[in-house]
Amino acid sequence: MQRGQAWAPVADLLSQRYSSVLVDHREHDREGRLGEIAEAAGEDGAVLCGYSLGGRLSLQAVLREPARYRGLVTLGSSAGLQSEADRDARINADEQLASWMERSPIEEVVEVWERQPLFADQSDALVEAQRPGRLRQAPRDLALLLRTAGQGVIAPVWPRLAELDELPVLAIAGALDQRYSDAARRLAREAPRGRAEIVEAAGHAPQLQRPAQVAALLLDFLDEHLGQRLV
Repeated sequence: MQRGQAWAPVADLLSQRYSSVLVDHREHDREGRLGEIAEAAGEDGAVLCGYSLGGRLSLQAVLREPARYRGLVTLGSSAGLQSEADRDARINADEQLASWMERSPIEEVVEVWERQPLFADQSDALVEAQRPGRLRQAPRDLALLLRTAGQGVIAPVWPRLAELDELPVLAIAGALDQRYSDAARRLAREAPRGRAEIVEAAGHAPQLQRPAQVAALLLDFLDEHLGQRLV
């Protein structure tokens, strides 16, 4: 739902030491977005940073081409649903949502999206600030993305995290988001060069709720691993 500009508060805090590319996706299927991520990263060793669904796609990207990247940062993400029953249930739920989206105006889609319990800890002002970008989305594009990149249709990659033996990984989550805090800690355990950071007083989107704290974590990570550019 978000546009690349949603990352601007964090990118601005990094700008004195690191340049950033804020990816505003034109494609709305899994393969299209993975292609756009690789294009934005270029060939000179970017550190890839992704939030929620973007974090899951970022994991896919680095596993596909680990040599292209110098590091990975995920926020509010996991490496997938392991239970086949959970994946099947998610596929069915996403298909129902996608079918409804295709028949609905974007205003209704955004209204329902913003009422999710996942965002209940976000202030009214923060939700309102994100709304213009969400309203510029097209319901059919969102439906396609759910069907091709939802948590049910993408196979979990937990067993593959050991392949990232040369790639530093930082998994960030908000302390109020218990599910993804647990996932961040597990990512850090299972990635050979992984570490987790939990942002206090933040929920599912710590980069929106606590941009200064997230920027500080990114700066420490980039300085440690000599990243040149954050995508």
